[in-house]
Amino acid sequence: MPHAATGLQALILCGPGSSFPTFTSNPDENPKALLPIANRPMVWYPIDFCYRTGITNITLVCPPSAAEAITTALNTNPFLTGLPHPRPDLVAPQGLDQNTGTAETLRLPQIRDLVTSDFIVLPCDLVCELGGDKLLQAWMVKAASLPDLLGNDEPPYCNGGLGVWYETKTANPVKGEETDFIVTTPMTIPTVPTPKDSILPQLSYLTYTMPKDSLNDLMDQKKSFPIRHGLLRSHPKLRMLTTHRDAHIYILPKWILDFIQENERLETIGEDVIGWWAKANWETGLFGKLRMKQVIEGRSKTPEGDKSTRGNVGPAEESLLMSPTRGRFESSPSAEDIHRGHGDRLLDKPEEPAVPPILAYIHPDHADAPLLRRVDTAQLLLAVSLQLAKLPSIEETGPEAASPFAHSKKVAYPEGVKPRTTITRQDTLIAENVMVEEKTSIKESVVGANCQIKEGAKLFQCLLMDGVVVGKGCKLTRCILGKRSEIGEGSTLTDCEVQENLLVEPRTEDKESKLMSSSGLEASEQEMREALDDIDEGDGDSAVLG
Repeated sequence: MPHAATGLQALILCGPGSSFPTFTSNPDENPKALLPIANRPMVWYPIDFCYRTGITNITLVCPPSAAEAITTALNTNPFLTGLPHPRPDLVAPQGLDQNTGTAETLRLPQIRDLVTSDFIVLPCDLVCELGGDKLLQAWMVKAASLPDLLGNDEPPYCNGGLGVWYETKTANPVKGEETDFIVTTPMTIPTVPTPKDSILPQLSYLTYTMPKDSLNDLMDQKKSFPIRHGLLRSHPKLRMLTTHRDAHIYILPKWILDFIQENERLETIGEDVIGWWAKANWETGLFGKLRMKQVIEGRSKTPEGDKSTRGNVGPAEESLLMSPTRGRFESSPSAEDIHRGHGDRLLDKPEEPAVPPILAYIHPDHADAPLLRRVDTAQLLLAVSLQLAKLPSIEETGPEAASPFAHSKKVAYPEGVKPRTTITRQDTLIAENVMVEEKTSIKESVVGANCQIKEGAKLFQCLLMDGVVVGKGCKLTRCILGKRSEIGEGSTLTDCEVQENLLVEPRTEDKESKLMSSSGLEASEQEMREALDDIDEGDGDSAVLG
């Protein structure tokens, strides 16, 4: 097992879910990690990914306010109680809240004490059908060093890292999904043919990464695309991608914790840690200015009281420690800023420690590629749930051929379905104890446990969480209904989100709305104000945990 070979740990970051205001208006009771994706709690998917990777040392990290709700779910939800042993641990460090950046989370003393080996960081909203063992093997072959893998605790440290990106412009793209701008340079093509199922052909060296929105702002500011001929002369095979998205799957060496500790302005893993690490491989002097060289050599034990040399030493270097998005790169990402690259020399053994490589795995976008998506908006929650509903059940394919995300049956409780109903089982998923009355029609939908669908109701491309009641004669299209909500009879809703426990009055007609209680609206407005304040101060959404 990979875990036995490497001792890899997993941290799953469980944020409060500010991107789901309709369903997490009370994040203490309804944290994002417990929202259902195709009838399973969201956090089940990254946990399952870890087990399939061979990692059993799994820790969920959440704000203290959400600890009780997640602990209760771990002890009562049938999908979570059915997890293999050893079960995941849960930590809720003091000082961790909804505004804590992912890199700042790794800087917390409780997390630093927890991590004793190389580790993998995952978001709670990850749905990844790809076997993590393939990513781990690729990292071990291309970015890890044998002494470090065998438990060498002596510097210099040589293990590199690996991040994952996927194409968002698929056959069924989700409108408004975030994307990133990434720049890679190819690795040496192996002389020995790789196995058919190997992911090594999708690996490259990461040289630059930033959110696409930030690139657009930069281009508006400069009135051009910031690239110079020197970049192309040095790297004619440079690859730039603008429609891919960071999956926030990171395989990281333990020394990265010291790197984050040495640079207190690093707030997020994706933008700051990975972004600056990638740049350090080609920008002259950055390896030393970021104190990465000292960390690699094991000379990073700066006394707590003396921070004069921690991270930066003067105004000239200050911009080098600012986020690529928040700092706006006063020197702007020109050819030198985007890539001077070491190419294949990254793995040469120099006389002094070199920058360990940071690799990019670019997930293929062909139709039969394994599913890999972040689910951090309501639109993605609906789209991915409906996609998973199309997977054949274990009953249909047998356990060996089934997807890891397949359910035992498409209709878990057929006794609850009355005669004279229309249910398209090839693309619909209905959970336990659901009552479906006559003359109903359910197509391309996911229905949670303990729901009631009354006579004559019609559902098309809908997601119903647990305990929903749909009244007689309702017509719902592309709607997401929160837990225990009730839709009054004769209502017609299209592209709507309904808050948990909300009663929608009979014969309501609405479209493209978020139906919430007054308290939920107030909470949503407060979150929006806080988000706008963060933007004004230079903090992006990526600074939010998970």
